[in-house]
Amino acid sequence: MEALKVLGTEKIGKIEFTGIEGGFGESKKAMLAKDVAMVHQKELRQINQAINMNRRRFKDGIDIIDLLNPSDGFREFAKENKLIGSNRTQHVYLLSERGYAKLLKIMDDDKAWDIYDQLVDNYFNMRVAIKENKPSLVAQERLAVMKDNAATRKAAMLYKIAMKTESNSSKQLLLAQAAKAITGEMIVPIMKQKEYSASDIAKKLGTTATMVGRIANKLGLKAEQPGQNKYGRWANSKSQYSNKEVAQWLYTNAGYKAIEKEVNKK
Repeated sequence: MEALKVLGTEKIGKIEFTGIEGGFGESKKAMLAKDVAMVHQKELRQINQAINMNRRRFKDGIDIIDLLNPSDGFREFAKENKLIGSNRTQHVYLLSERGYAKLLKIMDDDKAWDIYDQLVDNYFNMRVAIKENKPSLVAQERLAVMKDNAATRKAAMLYKIAMKTESNSSKQLLLAQAAKAITGEMIVPIMKQKEYSASDIAKKLGTTATMVGRIANKLGLKAEQPGQNKYGRWANSKSQYSNKEVAQWLYTNAGYKAIEKEVNKK
């Protein structure tokens, strides 16, 4: 593993976050999921959920590192820098520039690319100063930064065009091309499905949420936590009885239809 080190507080405009270097290669900058959440004004659980639902899209060691993986080195780094919120913390994600770009595509955040421009130009592509007098290396470094910036500008342009496009299919294609300009991969956009809680289905079918849960268990609709399948996915939500977060199964249309079919048998 590449050694990780905290660079201290980084400030870009009004954005402040923890600068981290290493993990993805020598002198490569990285960003914690908790800082991504702060920058985009979201909750950490929303960022972790977006990553977990699309985990197969993120390549370990290239796009993402879970600091709570079996590696003692990464785990110790998380402990030393107080990145583990509690004993219930399951993941402490660290993202490379490429991983962050993939996450932005999944989030489809309106202000994502404007923020990304700032982070790429002023954080990810800013390397530690070379103390030795080696002009050729400096020149190579500047060329690399110029190429990265050109890709970023292309992505930003595609994103702005997409936001003004009325056709949803054309919009999704342009967004995928924007992501490809940065990551080198065409990321197929995930179409959002309508989701239902057990209570939502109960109201529609004239039954109870408890009965909906029993039917789902009988039919084996639910995946193992924290997974997902065509019938739905696990999500964290606040309990109605306390402020603690509890796991809740959210049903897709396929899950709703399966419950409806079983209820109509009775």
